[in-house]
Amino acid sequence: MSIEDLESIALAMVAPGKGIIAIDESTNTIKKRFEAVGIENTEENRRAYRELLLTTPGLNEHISGAILYDETIRQSTKDGVPFTQLMKKAGIIPGIKVDKGPVPLAGFPGDVVTEGLDGLRERLQEYARLGAQFAKWRAVINISEDNPSSTAIEANCHVLARYAALCQEAGIVPMVEPEVIMDGDHSIEVSYEVHEAVLRSLFNTLYEQNVMLEGTILKVSMVIPGKDSDEQVDVEEVAEATVRVLKTTVPASLPGIVFLSGGQNDEQSTAHLNAMNRIGPHPWPLSFSYGRAMQQAALHLWAKDMKANYAEAQKIVHARARDNGLAALGQWNG
Repeated sequence: MSIEDLESIALAMVAPGKGIIAIDESTNTIKKRFEAVGIENTEENRRAYRELLLTTPGLNEHISGAILYDETIRQSTKDGVPFTQLMKKAGIIPGIKVDKGPVPLAGFPGDVVTEGLDGLRERLQEYARLGAQFAKWRAVINISEDNPSSTAIEANCHVLARYAALCQEAGIVPMVEPEVIMDGDHSIEVSYEVHEAVLRSLFNTLYEQNVMLEGTILKVSMVIPGKDSDEQVDVEEVAEATVRVLKTTVPASLPGIVFLSGGQNDEQSTAHLNAMNRIGPHPWPLSFSYGRAMQQAALHLWAKDMKANYAEAQKIVHARARDNGLAALGQWNG
């Protein structure tokens, strides 16, 4: 696959008014989400839930792609249609989470590094055969008195760049996700400084490792105070700080940037995205790649009665997609 093909997939992922739904929770993570609402964590329930999301009527009006988990990319609807086939028919691009999660970084207490490079070339080839056109790798950056170390930033950016190069070799668009975690009591200024250091390191490393930015998407956290901070910031402050750090660090040749919700509630994540797009224009589209902020309300309703509430839960998914699609254009009115 040529760089032009990768570029056209990347541009389709951030088409005007569209974003990505993240349904790539590992079996462990979905277990926690299911248990919280009283659903048994069986393969059939996971499959049924993902079918509910992917078959939401009109989803493709606001959703350009969906990030799947290894189990999900192999599953089908109850009528036997493979999810990837169903998605492509609806014009929704199949994506796949390929990292194996963060582990402690030896020698640096409090820092972590994401694993999963071993055997990745072969896994990507298989995912391409299964229909994946983009992939996602999440690096985790913790903030505390002593974290992140410059070593943790460099280690995670190096791994993100190796992953991205392997994706492009396999004809898959890499989504690189350095998530600066909201846990902690840090200020918005500290969040800004960490984002700046991480993004600067990331793009230097991508460049060093011959990753073609035209065929790459950035998934990033917002510049926001820590969850335990007493600091009160308004929507505009978060939007301005986030846009400022991106303009300082992200090359204009990148096709687009999508945000993760990262512990924000549904409304906050939509309001922040909307405010950023109202500041525009920007060198790249700013859109969304939300998981919890797209699904949470629908999951709660579906859990109460899986049969009776199916269609209503899908309406909630569609409404969340519509709101975020409008926010990606700066046209959401709350």
